[in-house]
Amino acid sequence: MPLSSAATLNTRVAGESRQLSPAAAFLLLASLTVSFLAGSSAPTPLYGVYMAEWGLTPLMITLIFGIYALAVLAALLVAGRLSDHLGRKPVLLTTTLAQALTMVLFVTATGLTGLLIARVLQGLTTGAAVGAIGAAMIDLNKTRGTVANAVAPPFGTATGAIVAGVLVQYLPFPTHLVYVVFGLVFIMQAIGLLFMTESISPRGGVLASLKPRLSLPRATREPLLLATPVLVAVWALAGFYGALSPMLVKGMLGVNTPLIGGLALFVLAACGGLSVLVFQHREPKDMMIFGVMSLFVGVAIAVLSLPYNSIAGFFLGTAIAGVGFGAGFQGAVRTVVPFAAAHERAGVLSIIFIISYIAMGVPAVAAGWMIAQQENILVTAQIFGAVIMALACTALLGSVLRSVTQRGIARQKS
Repeated sequence: MPLSSAATLNTRVAGESRQLSPAAAFLLLASLTVSFLAGSSAPTPLYGVYMAEWGLTPLMITLIFGIYALAVLAALLVAGRLSDHLGRKPVLLTTTLAQALTMVLFVTATGLTGLLIARVLQGLTTGAAVGAIGAAMIDLNKTRGTVANAVAPPFGTATGAIVAGVLVQYLPFPTHLVYVVFGLVFIMQAIGLLFMTESISPRGGVLASLKPRLSLPRATREPLLLATPVLVAVWALAGFYGALSPMLVKGMLGVNTPLIGGLALFVLAACGGLSVLVFQHREPKDMMIFGVMSLFVGVAIAVLSLPYNSIAGFFLGTAIAGVGFGAGFQGAVRTVVPFAAAHERAGVLSIIFIISYIAMGVPAVAAGWMIAQQENILVTAQIFGAVIMALACTALLGSVLRSVTQRGIARQKS
């Protein structure tokens, strides 16, 4: 073999050896979802600190939370399908580095304006990334990718709440250290992405993909219609806990510690993640029915415990509602995504997340406005709980009717 050919072959082999294996790439992608969602929930335990040091009101806190959700929504509308055309890797590398920059903005924030700017950039980069991450995992393994798309977000949310709570509670520089830690994580993940192989072939239409479009592949339309009430119910609950649970826990315990403030969101999200793992082999429609039933029961217990300052009852209800959150979200994702082709997955996942983030952001801001008007978080929590329970009933009714209809059609055919 000529020396030049041998050198070329050795270079090619060396380059391939530096690429991540599919299993390692899958783990990296799953870790990205966890870190993106963890970063988004990291401010939750700090809300009490911000209120004490900077004089922020409950309405301002929900605005900080809600503007993140609206920024995610905007990015999903504009860049949700970008990775279907440009490729997964360039989108993920850019957004991960932008997340590291977001952590710098949090560190340098000195008031409401700085927090709002950081949350907007965080929302934009998360919205641009979540569809690409989810689609890339399904590209590598359709079955495991679908499950990971459901389990990683709640585990990420739980991780951010508890890690931030511990760092803020026990280590110095409470409004800085947690963001420095997450910033370093994002930088390491960006380095890992350099060694990940692109999972799809880029295609034309990059600029056209940036034009907001909510069209769905025909095969996914009916499944998404079935899943939408479930998505709205579970993410409205997540929004309420993300924005206001620290104030609820503070009112019941009479303490304002960051770790306790983030504990309710941690319990909700962690139980959601565990339920995804435990029930991952069940049928999607069964998952959605079980999820909304658990959601209804859990919210009822949590709301009923509030007037009695029963912290045990509140966390029991939160755990049960968390199981419903995870089961319902997994059932919804698994109902829709498998019907999408490879170059449609990021767009379909983006629409799922658009619905989810609208359901998460708008009610949370509305709850903050109600607290500002009534100055009574207990009444607001009871009204919000009643709305979520009504949504759960609607979702349950739709799922049951759909299941009965399908059985009737199957009997007629047989």
